[in-house]
Amino acid sequence: MVSDITPTGEWSPVCTACWWDDAGEAGQIGAWFTGHNELLERTWETRSQITAADRGREFTWIVGGSFARWSFTFDPDGKATKLTESWQFLPTGIAMFQEKYADRAAAEIDARTRQAHDGIPRTLAAIKRIAETS
Repeated sequence: MVSDITPTGEWSPVCTACWWDDAGEAGQIGAWFTGHNELLERTWETRSQITAADRGREFTWIVGGSFARWSFTFDPDGKATKLTESWQFLPTGIAMFQEKYADRAAAEIDARTRQAHDGIPRTLAAIKRIAETS
């Protein structure tokens, strides 16, 4: 369900749409996709590259190829599966924010980190709801 990035807009509080840059590579390690993101104060698109696609274990991508890592991991939990989502700013992303925002970099990094971490429980709850009704 999460390795098909095209329905991401159904569960993400920020990413309203995603599409594969090359549909022939969809879901494979090395594939790139574009995400359209919206908040009240801004709209933007990012390109991300899949770095792990181990069905039933892990699905991970790197925003901008080196800026931030998003990951879903799957762990057996009795007859169910526990889904964990994680996000991490990478050193290149931190350096880019420092260059772009200068004196405001620490505040911008903190705000983006909070925003990502605040969205994770909402995303997981939406995925659970969709999975249980499908």
